[in-house]
Amino acid sequence: MPARSGKDYLDRLRAQDTEVWLRGERVRDVTSHPGLSGGARAIASLYDQQMDPALHDSMTYVSPATGDRLGLSFIIPRTQQDLENRRVMMLNWARTTCGMMGRSPDFMNVTYAAWAGAADYFGQGRPDYAENMRRYYAYISENDLVLTHALINLQRSRTVDGAFNLQEGTALQVVKETSAGLVVRGARVLATLGPLSDEIAVYSPRLGQHTEAHSPFALSFAIPSATPGLRFLCRDSFDYGKSHFDHPLGSRFEEMDSIVFFDDVVVPWDRVFIYGSVDLLNNTAYKTFSSAHTSHQGAAKNLAKCELVLGVALLMTETLGNAHLPHSQERIGELMMYTELMRACIRASEADARLNEYGVMCPAPLPAETTRNLFMTAYPRMAEILQLLGSSSLMILPTEADMDAPLAGHISQYLATDSSDARSRIKLFHLAWDIACSSFGQRQVLYERFFASDPLTRARALAAIFPKQEITDRVLAFLNQEDGPS
Repeated sequence: MPARSGKDYLDRLRAQDTEVWLRGERVRDVTSHPGLSGGARAIASLYDQQMDPALHDSMTYVSPATGDRLGLSFIIPRTQQDLENRRVMMLNWARTTCGMMGRSPDFMNVTYAAWAGAADYFGQGRPDYAENMRRYYAYISENDLVLTHALINLQRSRTVDGAFNLQEGTALQVVKETSAGLVVRGARVLATLGPLSDEIAVYSPRLGQHTEAHSPFALSFAIPSATPGLRFLCRDSFDYGKSHFDHPLGSRFEEMDSIVFFDDVVVPWDRVFIYGSVDLLNNTAYKTFSSAHTSHQGAAKNLAKCELVLGVALLMTETLGNAHLPHSQERIGELMMYTELMRACIRASEADARLNEYGVMCPAPLPAETTRNLFMTAYPRMAEILQLLGSSSLMILPTEADMDAPLAGHISQYLATDSSDARSRIKLFHLAWDIACSSFGQRQVLYERFFASDPLTRARALAAIFPKQEITDRVLAFLNQEDGPS
């Protein structure tokens, strides 16, 4: 089956019976629900790009297995050119959503492509798990499915050192093995895009606090989102039903975050990739290089977000006539720096890419992972810069309805600037508000702070892969130099 269209995606969402709860009510059709339909349409628009003749070659590739054209984010890269082609595709999707959908489908697509390329990793001790991974990758790529994921277990308390405290009755675990599969019970967060997904992937970034060789909490599997006993509980929606003028981002890109409850859910054996092995689970991201691949995808999202904020900032200062002032130039320069650092890291990760032991071309981990560390502090600062540049103009925001109301003449007269009419100014500053001040915008700030875990964990992760010996040896070599002849 070839890459699908937006209509195909929406039709499948309507047909499946995923149990989604929002504002105390069961959502029967996420494609028409006012709090979720905007996000569904946004995802559909990404799939429609695969059908656009002008974009077809840059959005899809020919499957070596079937000869069909599949979504390019599913490619298992074998060359640097494959990585570059995939980045063009991912950046096109990211720019379409202004970088505001952090869990667009390509995130999970590149994850499973990396895992399928390294399928033998999952088959250590259980060869059937390697075959499960290969079959599942073929299934999702050939059907062009949307996946969400749930990585983190909820906790009743924390240990002194802050490590995860997995407790029976709260954390997701296997409670029974049957001929049909594993029976799992518990809860997971944070299933972004959950209500809009075809399937859910469940794995963990680490279970390092466990010392036993086999743990019922060590799991990696994927099942349909409509599996019986699986329930998605949404936070409140940040799509308030406003127009694109009043709420330009929230009305379009509500990807939704949810808690996932597993009430004795059966996971068929052919959907299990890791069970019990703490070491396999802990080492998956780096042994398969899936972390580098998802960092590469995330960097494309980050670059699109940088471009949006920088573009808005430039237009704001131009509209207000203060672009020439030193404080404006300093802040704009900072936004330019973040944008170019992100672009440089992406290119460096591709230029220094190497084949791993499984023959998969992997982005260089250090520049790819650096984008995650950078953005968790850079993006909150970027939002702050928009607040500083906008100041009181972010409060002078009549609604679209006001533009045709009795005070429209006053608005046109008094809110115009030398370089902008009133309507254009207000529309621009509604966008700035939605980035830097609205509920939608503040969720984005929070999301980016913890997109790839907390700052301490990220610092340790970067330190673990940084070539420290090479740097210290260079310093020691300098210190040990003998003075030359006087």
